[in-house]
Amino acid sequence: MSTPASRRRPATIHDVAREAGVSRGTVSRVLNGGHYVSPTAKAAVDAAIRRTGYVVNRHARSLITGKSDSVAFLLTEPQERFFEDPNFNVLLRACTQALAAQDIPLLLMIAGTEDERRRNLRYIEAGHVDGVLLVSSHSGDPVVARLHEAGVPVVACGKPLGQTAKIGYVAADDRDGARDMVRHLYATGRRRIATVTGPLDTPGGVERLAGYRETLAEHGLPVDELLVATGDYSRASGEDAARVLLERAPDIDAVFVASDLMAQGVLDAFASAGRRVPEDIAVGGFDDSPAAVSSRPPLTTIRQPWERISTEMVRTLLARIAGEDPAAVILPTELVRRESA
Repeated sequence: MSTPASRRRPATIHDVAREAGVSRGTVSRVLNGGHYVSPTAKAAVDAAIRRTGYVVNRHARSLITGKSDSVAFLLTEPQERFFEDPNFNVLLRACTQALAAQDIPLLLMIAGTEDERRRNLRYIEAGHVDGVLLVSSHSGDPVVARLHEAGVPVVACGKPLGQTAKIGYVAADDRDGARDMVRHLYATGRRRIATVTGPLDTPGGVERLAGYRETLAEHGLPVDELLVATGDYSRASGEDAARVLLERAPDIDAVFVASDLMAQGVLDAFASAGRRVPEDIAVGGFDDSPAAVSSRPPLTTIRQPWERISTEMVRTLLARIAGEDPAAVILPTELVRRESA
């Protein structure tokens, strides 16, 4: 009869080998990718692992392989933005799921201040993670250059701006999505179409503004800088930008907003000013985040394929860790029509 102490003893690689009827070396090869192991032996080891409850000792394994078997999700924004913006949570959850399928844990790291950047970069450069999923990088941000110089595999969400190093990235087609939204607003009869951009040191901010301008020109509408206001992807900045637009151009009849969260702020400002949406002013967002559905009225928006973005980021990063060259992946967006436009 087993004692309580023996029941608590974790299973070892020797236990797995004995249970599977194979050598310890065979078990080790299965745990390190299954190379040079027959399908029958691999199936026996996999079944023995399930029966014994064996868990890989990642620390011991890292001493042998020189790898941590973990990945960082590095968000270069203030902590409050992580909790306010639903896009970050959607992306984090999907990346976690994609890595879990490979039995790789994900570490959330937030680097919105200089102290946080220094602390997190020190941890990453010490080899505690094998690669970095970089989210919300800004032009001139030193993080990308530091990681590249340290030889850390990196894949960014969105095309990094102002970087000389070749960095892999995965992005939605921001420019084409903006074009689709402005074309839709034009098709509904709107002619004084304003925009609230994202930060112009981010790829989304730059590309969505470019798509807006190109589509106005395509339809022969003037590109009036009075109709352009800049936000920072927060709800409060959307509300402030909408007030600015109403002061500059009270005759606007549509606004393309570069994120759903900012669009909620735009709706708040219009409601306070007595402007009806969509009767007086149509509003279109970007992301198709939970904010789009919870808005009143629900937002017509551009859907970003978050699940695919996450899957491709993980796939591309694991390929970089394995030694492949950086890759760029651009995914299509989709116009989603709801009551706001």
